[in-house]
Parts: sequence; structure tokens; C-alpha cells
Amino acid sequence: MLDESSYYTALYLYIGSAVILLVYLAWWLSRHWSSGWVAVVILLLASLLLTPAYPKVTADTMAPALIVAVFEIMTTGFEGASGALRPLVFAACVAVTLALLLRLTVFRRHKK
Repeated sequence: MLDESSYYTALYLYIGSAVILLVYLAWWLSRHWSSGWVAVVILLLASLLLTPAYPKVTADTMAPALIVAVFEIMTTGFEGASGALRPLVFAACVAVTLALLLRLTVFRRHKK
């Protein structure tokens, strides 16, 4: 089991690497795709990577919900993973909604 300082170190490393991945992916995709599609992909991926969940009901610490969901599905099935899948689905819906709002307001194309 991790002590408090190693838990925070692992958490900071995970969040930092996820943010670096998202920034690099946004830069790379923006060279090939339109801004609206980049927003959808980046926000959806950010919601999947950065949403936290409790690994167990009695746990005091949180872990990335995607990792918790995958391990719970492999060990106990979808019933056991519902605690991690609910926040993942909610965060993904919020991300897609925000991306659609950005597409309709900020990233819309003006007709000449």
C-alpha cells in the first residue's frame, strides 16, 4: 500500500503525463483537423483520463476511473464496475456537451 507522499507523487505524475499527452495530441490534431473536432476529441479524452473514482466503497483514496472500471470489469463484471462507470459516463457526456457548445459558439465558421 502507498503511503501519503508516494500516493501524491503517483497522482501528480499521472495527472502531469495525462496533461502533457492532451496538449501534444491537441497540437498534433490541430494541424490536421478542424478546431471543433479537436475540441471533441481532447475534451472526451480528458474526461476519460482525468475522472477520479473510489476503487472500493470503503476506500479513502481515489484512482483514475478508467483504470478502476477496467480492473473491476475484468474481475467482478459490469455490476462491480458501476461505481467507476457512472462518473465516467457523466464526465464524457459533459465533455461532449461542452465541445458541442464550443463548436456552436467559438469554433463556428462564418459564411462570406
